[in-house]
Amino acid sequence: MLLKDKSIAIVGGGPGGLTLAKLLELKGANVKVYERDIDKSARVQGSPLDLHDESGLAALRKAGLIEAFKTNFMPGADKKLIMNEQAEVFFSDHEEKIEEDFENPHFRPEIDRGALRKILLETLNPATVVWNSHFIAMEKKKEGWLMHFKNRPSIYADLVIAADGANSKIRPYITNIKPFYSGITMLEGNIYDAENNAPNIHKLLSGGKIMAFGNRKNILMGQKANGEIGFYASFKANENWAINNGLNYTDKTQMLNWFKTSYPEWSDIWDELFENTAVPFIPRPIYCMPLDQQWQALPNLTIIGDAAHLMPPFAGEGVNMAMLDALELSECLTSNEYANLLEAISTYETNMRKRASIIAKESLDNGERMHSENALEEMLSLFSSH
Repeated sequence: MLLKDKSIAIVGGGPGGLTLAKLLELKGANVKVYERDIDKSARVQGSPLDLHDESGLAALRKAGLIEAFKTNFMPGADKKLIMNEQAEVFFSDHEEKIEEDFENPHFRPEIDRGALRKILLETLNPATVVWNSHFIAMEKKKEGWLMHFKNRPSIYADLVIAADGANSKIRPYITNIKPFYSGITMLEGNIYDAENNAPNIHKLLSGGKIMAFGNRKNILMGQKANGEIGFYASFKANENWAINNGLNYTDKTQMLNWFKTSYPEWSDIWDELFENTAVPFIPRPIYCMPLDQQWQALPNLTIIGDAAHLMPPFAGEGVNMAMLDALELSECLTSNEYANLLEAISTYETNMRKRASIIAKESLDNGERMHSENALEEMLSLFSSH
């Protein structure tokens, strides 16, 4: 095996990094995951993840974790309503949606990020994840890399795999290509105990998702675990809007006034979101890697997930692409058909860039569609055709 007697360092303990670690451990590889979170109890933020049959779920099947997933996913969280700015429903699949339909390749079950992390962590060897490991830099040493951390001694690895997300510190060791701004910014909010703190929205959501479109703006939201609701106000904005708008993201009154001014045609039913968010609100400018990126493969370093192919969230593919990266990379690294690691990594990266480019283009196109003048009609047509 190409990995025989090799030490492997994965930087980043998100779904992609942990899935890769699990798949490599199953093949007997010597692997460590270096994660900057202080420990496994660190709160995992973000919306639930919808996993797809041919990517995220395929990786879990290969890892032997599909039954654990079925025990922990959120039945019904994939139900959706499409609305206009007045909260009038134009599309609903609540009546026909089957809560568990794993035999259907179009079923996209949702799981809380923390639950997915827990599933992966519980099946890894106890010492695989090295917590509180804030990567700073690395330098070439022998055939591999000497890696430096903010708060722990340096370590040597024969093979380094970057799974450290959109702001990857390892990506520059592979390529100097940088992401571009998509033109869209999303303002994130979270509401705890939504049944009591935002009862009208909670009732409207009914445990699923809402996509509301009007006047080139969106409100997108979904049910999270523990009775929480996560939502995004999504709109076209200047790239530096988040730092130049003068808003205090910890002031709910100011943020509500911003919403009323910026979304003037929208019903006041949405005000409940801004009145009850657990501050601070989080602005998220949406970036994407160039669709035609290329780089020269290295024999001791590669990259997966957002670090490799950051894309907008408008196709629901980010985590699925990361977990598919993990699946395909693990198979390349443990295959007997490649002469050396360089050949295996080159094959993986060529295929990864090609498929990620297609999905990134779809995500960009969806983003434009969702923020167009006719967004409601276009999205209704898209979902009706499905």
